[in-house]
Amino acid sequence: MSTHLTPPRPRLFAITWPIFSEHLLHASIGLLFVWLTARISDDTAAAFGLSNQIMAFFIILFRLVGVGASVVITQYLGANDRAGAERIARASLAAALWLGIASAALVAFGAGPLLSLMKLPEALRPEAQPYLVILGVVLAVDALIATMSSVLRAYTFTRDTLMLMLLMYAMSLLAGLPLMFGFGPIPKLGLVGIGVGYLLARIASLVWHLVLWRKRLAITPAGRDWWTLRRGALAEMAHIGLPGAGENIAYRVAFTWVLSFVAAMGATELATHTYMLQVSYFILLTGLAIGFGTEIVVGHQIGAGDLHDANRVVKKALAWGLGVSTCVALIAAVSGKAIFGFFSDDPTIVQVGSQLLWVLVLLEPGRSFNLVVINALRATGDAKFPVAFGVFSMFGVAVGLAWLLGVSAGWGLLGIWLAMAADEWVRGIAMYIRWRCLAWVSHARATRRRILAQQPCYAEPVEAT
Repeated sequence: MSTHLTPPRPRLFAITWPIFSEHLLHASIGLLFVWLTARISDDTAAAFGLSNQIMAFFIILFRLVGVGASVVITQYLGANDRAGAERIARASLAAALWLGIASAALVAFGAGPLLSLMKLPEALRPEAQPYLVILGVVLAVDALIATMSSVLRAYTFTRDTLMLMLLMYAMSLLAGLPLMFGFGPIPKLGLVGIGVGYLLARIASLVWHLVLWRKRLAITPAGRDWWTLRRGALAEMAHIGLPGAGENIAYRVAFTWVLSFVAAMGATELATHTYMLQVSYFILLTGLAIGFGTEIVVGHQIGAGDLHDANRVVKKALAWGLGVSTCVALIAAVSGKAIFGFFSDDPTIVQVGSQLLWVLVLLEPGRSFNLVVINALRATGDAKFPVAFGVFSMFGVAVGLAWLLGVSAGWGLLGIWLAMAADEWVRGIAMYIRWRCLAWVSHARATRRRILAQQPCYAEPVEAT
């Protein structure tokens, strides 16, 4: 049941800084584990990185539910319809659980074929395969955590999701490190120990999420919420989530294809690429956080019909994203040898990696366009264009140029990363043009009408344009 009181609109900075902190924490823990596995060997670090990339591909699938639920919930909250928002939140649980179970089964039982598909060097398989099996089990829990966190963020409780992430990673370290290196009677399990630590931490995090749903959202999931798929709510989420997940799945498929090119180059190139990805993730954190924050704020504004404010927020977010990401990329490039020396003592890895960091100075501004504008388009309801154009660019530009420059021309990792930069810029410019041309406005108005049409005592709205 909706109320006539108009809640205050969320502000971009207040939403974004906890999201940035959350992703910074995620990147820091990932970096720490890469460094720890590198203390064992570069081969172990490479096996760790490749296995996690396979897992990341399946986590992208969960965005089908998480993104769809988050955007639709922000729109309902913007229209001040809390009953509609709660309906979507409850429906997201069963969708996430079934998707998580399917993904977990595929990864756990198909670990060997997946690693073969990725062309993992045979010498790395004994470490990577059992670790990937455990990650498959982790996926089932991750599906629920990712969706429940998305719902909390949509309700603007971003500081709470940050605290949950902090607790989860603290437990991952406390449980994973003794199992990884051995401690007293605990045997040294290597990558398997990390996987067990992940699993224990995520089970605890799921319990904490349930507590916060009850405390912050006044939502206590019933038994049927976990298993029953609700067609109407799923259709609303799929309208946003399916194209959103499709775009991310296409990116991950293209990225995995490119990763297979790198794996075929050898263990040294794969280790260098793994370290590059860790550094790259740190640099994109600002754009990533601003993009997610923009999606939440714009979703609320579209639900309220404030299209002018939505346009103003996107321009502001894009300016911040471009400026900060470019500056951070420059700092990383100047510090290249020190950064890669942190990961490895191999002079080849340090030299090649420090050179590749200059490519990130070119890549990151293009990526900022994508992270901010695509999320804004999705929040307005304009979700199909980004995935349609994205598929063309990811496979035609990223994969095509990666093969042409990295493999055929023999440029190696330099060709791979130049191809990735070209793809970011092609997609980024296309998304910016679409926003500037106001192609999203008709989608925003249709979204506003749909939300209001489901409220009691509906009358034709007078839209703020």
